[in-house]
Amino acid sequence: MIAKLQCVVLDCVDVVGLSRFYQSLLGGVVNQSDPRWSLGEGWATLHTGGGFVLAFQRVDDYQPPRWPDSAHPQQFHLDLEVKDLEQAQDDVLTRGARLLDAGDGQRSWRIFADPAGHPFCLVRH
Repeated sequence: MIAKLQCVVLDCVDVVGLSRFYQSLLGGVVNQSDPRWSLGEGWATLHTGGGFVLAFQRVDDYQPPRWPDSAHPQQFHLDLEVKDLEQAQDDVLTRGARLLDAGDGQRSWRIFADPAGHPFCLVRH
């Protein structure tokens, strides 16, 4: 092993807003005091209960991905496991997500975009 994953960083315009969006989905603490993180302007962190950290970095000229347009690729996405796909969909939509692909009704996942345009999937457990 060469390294340990410290966090996943998402570019966005509104670091506080996007960190709160993911906090409402995953729980955890936004901007938890931690000597590893410089919490200067333009940066926020979300420390989840499972120890996973998402960080949010302000990019003033941020251009969101346009799924599935390869001219503006998604670059990466998050898969979030849920027990009830219908309920989870309702919950993320009320928090500001957009549905990108509901699927055919047979598959176990749906694709959404967070408020900054990053794709993520809800995946039925």
